[in-house]
Amino acid sequence: MGLLLDSFWRALAYCLHKRVIAWSLFPLLAMALLSWALGYFFWADAVLKVQGLLDGVGWLHSLWLWLQGHGVGYASEVVASIFVVLGVTPVLVVAVLLLVGVFMAPVLAQLVAEKRFPELEKKHGGSAVASLLWSGGSTLIALLALLVTLPLWVFPPLMLVVTPLIWGWLTYRVMAFDALSEHASKNERRGLFVSHRLSLILMGVICGYLGAAPGVVWVSGLVFLAAFWVLIPIAIWIYALVFAFSALWFAHFCLAALAQMRAQAVPVEDDPQVPFAHGSAPAAQKPV
Repeated sequence: MGLLLDSFWRALAYCLHKRVIAWSLFPLLAMALLSWALGYFFWADAVLKVQGLLDGVGWLHSLWLWLQGHGVGYASEVVASIFVVLGVTPVLVVAVLLLVGVFMAPVLAQLVAEKRFPELEKKHGGSAVASLLWSGGSTLIALLALLVTLPLWVFPPLMLVVTPLIWGWLTYRVMAFDALSEHASKNERRGLFVSHRLSLILMGVICGYLGAAPGVVWVSGLVFLAAFWVLIPIAIWIYALVFAFSALWFAHFCLAALAQMRAQAVPVEDDPQVPFAHGSAPAAQKPV
């Protein structure tokens, strides 16, 4: 727990580093472009389809009619927009997380290594290709999990639990691998994943909930249409900072855990009290 909390506050402090702020612009730009492309090509059709599904529910149709009778004729469109945002946001987060894992996380891990662990030996247990394959495979599994659990999203309490858990698992897989890819060997990485699995999963779940928080700002931009162009960029920027913080947290934790593991693995020196092995020559005796 001490290592978990220590790496947490260090990650918060590193978020103010100028290199971190500069790199946080990358996912911000990527998510902005991706959001614009999805909105430009698919927004209107997606909202109409979801609105049609909502109108097909009997009691909801009666509710829309009642609201229209009281001067609220756009309620179904607002609700449909919110559902579209809630459905698209996980896909955006997963896609940007993959980009962060490939480009941003290794840079931030290198920053932490330069500042805190300059003497930590690099064993290059994970190449760029291995990182890409690992991140891509983990992302595919997460997308399949999101697809399988999609029916649960109609129950808000379950949606607030299942989705961050999936994001947390993906965050743990991607961030921990990238944090250790340069410095840890394959065996060291596997050992750390086993010995610190609970802490890494907890970190991933916390980051998953932090990643879900900007969705509130996103939805607010739809409800309060006058502030749409202000709130949505703020939400995207928060996403970028959450990703940067997640990468830094995992980098601090994993590299510190790696340094501790190597420090504890003290090589056993030859004991002079142990009899000579068969075929070995005895050392010269000191003169009396």
